[in-house]
Amino acid sequence: MLNLEKIYEAQNRIKDIVVQTPLAYAPYLSEHSGCEIYLKKENLQITGAFKIRGAYNKIASLSDAERACGVIAASAGNHAQGVAFSASKFDTRAVIVMPESTPLTKVNGVKHYNAEVILHGANYDEAYLYATAYAQKHSMTFVHPFEDEAVIAGQGTVALEILEQCEDLDAIIIPVGGGGLIAGMAAAIKEKNPKIEVIGVSASGAPAFKNSYKLKEAVDTTSVRTIADGIAVRDTSVVTLKYALEHVDKIISVDDEEIASAILFLLEKQKLVVEGAGAVGVASILHNKLPELKDKKVAIVLSGGNMDVTLLSVIIEKGLLKSHRKMKLTVTLVDKPGSLMRFTEILETLNANIVHIAYDRTSISLDYGDANVTVHMETKGKEHQEEIYNALKNDGYLRG
Repeated sequence: MLNLEKIYEAQNRIKDIVVQTPLAYAPYLSEHSGCEIYLKKENLQITGAFKIRGAYNKIASLSDAERACGVIAASAGNHAQGVAFSASKFDTRAVIVMPESTPLTKVNGVKHYNAEVILHGANYDEAYLYATAYAQKHSMTFVHPFEDEAVIAGQGTVALEILEQCEDLDAIIIPVGGGGLIAGMAAAIKEKNPKIEVIGVSASGAPAFKNSYKLKEAVDTTSVRTIADGIAVRDTSVVTLKYALEHVDKIISVDDEEIASAILFLLEKQKLVVEGAGAVGVASILHNKLPELKDKKVAIVLSGGNMDVTLLSVIIEKGLLKSHRKMKLTVTLVDKPGSLMRFTEILETLNANIVHIAYDRTSISLDYGDANVTVHMETKGKEHQEEIYNALKNDGYLRG
């Protein structure tokens, strides 16, 4: 049974391995929300996420004989690196089963810690089934990402650090996927200071845990879809749900648009790269999901920073478009010398900076003698874009 003593034992086991990450005041977010916000930066942890805490505590808790047989895990993300890193510290064989679609960068990240990688299955669930069967066949210890009390205790050490760094908090906001992090943290928080409100935030595209919390029984979903892949868990753990029902005060959700805006906010205002799962708590504050926390002192866990750079580039691009700092438009010109120059001269006069231009005269939707020109421009806000649009409309380049 998980309790504060076991979480302190975990803290003692991992203290020389993990980084005690900063808990830092967030001025922009505090001003925006009317709360006093502090960010627990687990994105700066070794391997880039909190997962190393639970993985290391689990492997450190094994007997020498168990470690000699090796450990195995199924993961395409932070848990994989946590297990691989931890096993390397004990010179223990580690096998990580990853879905066949796992990006090469993540595979290489695990191999960097000398773990063996097996690519199997179309998704996590298929990889998980293969890994558990492999563990049984080869007498290895399966290290579950959240349904294990040693793992949960390790994750609970995040709460101990927060409470050592700032005692007089009113609330702590924690990402929720499989529930290992919030189960461990909530158990520690409520034993240390039951007055602190524990709030979980899940992705609306992965609602299993939130639905289970509401119904007070474990229910699964048929599929998940969210950019917060670190909390994209399809099935609910009865183990972590039990602790959540005992210690968690509320679970809410945020959608992908809200998560993306939080990722961009953290990048621009806090100079932090935070993955989707790690940004859900900030998303809940940015989008006023918790108005009752106004004037309260709040800590938010940024659970990880292993952001896929391709997705990050998409988020940045969309963010620039939504904030009117970038503009895309297509106009039809007469395909003759000087037409394109006249068009770009108008944009130059309006101080629109063209960053990409495409010229198409072969589209079947065009009349013969016409060409479509698509431009991507850097702009200075909504008023600037309206000025550009109106000028092009007045010159006959745009209709409506």
